[in-house]
Amino acid sequence: MIDGKERTIESADGTPIWTVSAGAGPPLLLVHGGMTSSTRWHHLWQFLTLHHAVSAMDRRGRGRSGDGDQYSLTSELQDVAVVARDLAERHGGPVDAFGHSIGAVCVLGAAAAGAPFRRIALYEPPGPETVPRQWVERATAMVAGGQPGRAMASFLIEVIGLSPQTVAAMRDTSVAADALEVVAATLPREAEALTAVDLDRIADSVPQPVLLLLGGDSPGWAGTITERLTGTLSDSTVVTLDGVGHEGVDTAPQRVAAELTTFFSG
Repeated sequence: MIDGKERTIESADGTPIWTVSAGAGPPLLLVHGGMTSSTRWHHLWQFLTLHHAVSAMDRRGRGRSGDGDQYSLTSELQDVAVVARDLAERHGGPVDAFGHSIGAVCVLGAAAAGAPFRRIALYEPPGPETVPRQWVERATAMVAGGQPGRAMASFLIEVIGLSPQTVAAMRDTSVAADALEVVAATLPREAEALTAVDLDRIADSVPQPVLLLLGGDSPGWAGTITERLTGTLSDSTVVTLDGVGHEGVDTAPQRVAAELTTFFSG
């Protein structure tokens, strides 16, 4: 869990988006990835709140946020933009943002759409090459067949690159139990949305300085997308975290926090 002041903000389509805030300093918005909620940030929270007024949101369809009648990635980008505008109004200026995995896609898209960001940091945003069509169809069928656990294991092993032994060790944890509900509600729709996302087109419209964090042990798609984004973004910096994978926000929080603090101090 992460502690702080709670606030609910109404998104463009009326969906309530829950946020929690703590710390002091320049405002920083955190946008988590898939199969989780704002609780994902509990490893980073203690480090980031030392230097920033940090706010984390539950993305729609999980945690204490609501969900719309119809899903689209555009609605997720709007959620991030609405929360960013609320923070900017309350802090009196643009905010920084950090997104992990599909949360990074949401931050990137919100920036391209004019969200009031000063600087943004992205940890391995996924794209179409992350989720091959055959895998999306298999995972969707697993969830539809009442097997979200199989879909989650398939994602972690085949897409994220974790070992079967690591995934097996996670099965009986409280984190895995919480993730199953999120997987059932959101994994198929988010994977489907990623098959059509055009990161290059989005990145071409982003004016802010961008930090691209890449795990040295991450799956190949992460490096491919990161390299491509550096050629499209107008102002980007890549930092590779050796010995770290896609889950660096969990496994190397101090290193991630140090890179973020350095970048956002600019």
